[in-house]
Amino acid sequence: MSVSILMPVFNAAPYLEKCLNSILKQSFQEWELIAVDDHSTDGSWDKLCSFKKLDSRIKVFPNPEKGIIHALRFALQQSTGQWISRMDADDIMATDKIEVLLQSLKNAGPGHLSTGLVAYFSDHPLGEGYRNYARWLNQLALNDEHFQHIYKECVIPSPCWMLSKEDLIRVGGFEPDRYPEDYDLCFRFYQHQLKVIGNAQLLHYWRDHGERASRNQEVYEDNFFMPLKMEYFVRLDYDSQRKLVIWGAGKKGKRMAQWLKKEGVPFTWVCDNEKKWGHSVYDNLLYPPQKILSLENVQVLVAVASPTGQKEIQHFAQEHHLENARDIFFFC
Repeated sequence: MSVSILMPVFNAAPYLEKCLNSILKQSFQEWELIAVDDHSTDGSWDKLCSFKKLDSRIKVFPNPEKGIIHALRFALQQSTGQWISRMDADDIMATDKIEVLLQSLKNAGPGHLSTGLVAYFSDHPLGEGYRNYARWLNQLALNDEHFQHIYKECVIPSPCWMLSKEDLIRVGGFEPDRYPEDYDLCFRFYQHQLKVIGNAQLLHYWRDHGERASRNQEVYEDNFFMPLKMEYFVRLDYDSQRKLVIWGAGKKGKRMAQWLKKEGVPFTWVCDNEKKWGHSVYDNLLYPPQKILSLENVQVLVAVASPTGQKEIQHFAQEHHLENARDIFFFC
């Protein structure tokens, strides 16, 4: 088989039929589905087995361990395809998803990762946060800007990517037992300098519902994922010969400062709130943003979440020739 689709399954019975039918209807037909049931209790296993009887390309396994990382790891071990993609059991593929992702990879060659546009949908009113995230991801894909914004949020939609099996294994596959697994994998794509192909087509329909793992599992509770971001920043982009600056003293800025203090990384701290200027937090004085201008050769980590504040910081960066993803990094 050319393409192996890896799909962890946990209590997805209400959505599996539409999901599996969308795979069966793919315009590109040389695929295998490796579905790994993660100890479901709602009849997902029986539904998977019924589809397995309909099409031999659907291969069904119980997860020998527990958790989505182990399910993905086991699925990869069972795969036989040259190309690897991932699917979520409650989502729906656009009819040409596999064909579009694969063709762009074949055209580009090794060392590339293919993705496309996504859309959230739900049986209930969809939160604006999800809509904003999908719009942001799609804008990155249209402009080929994924890794310029990697410290802000996961820049590759987890169920809408494809790459060669060789490249996936080269970046470490699903070996790290670290959540969120999709964001960690995204950082490893970046670390190994894979080039992202952003196809300008809607390829994946991402379902939101109350039982989503990201809503209910403890490992996804911390939406900031600051330790993950900071560890990869220090490993991949931090230059100890430059002056490190945190911009922002809210909850995210404080988490960032705590992490740097713990790791013994020196930094200067600035914020926009003039009431905080001159005060010490974690033994670091807080300065106005203009302090940056007195420092030479800076790397600025932005921990300001408000859209207005970010626009002002972007204007400051442009005015003072701070290049995004080299001199200034947005973490929210």
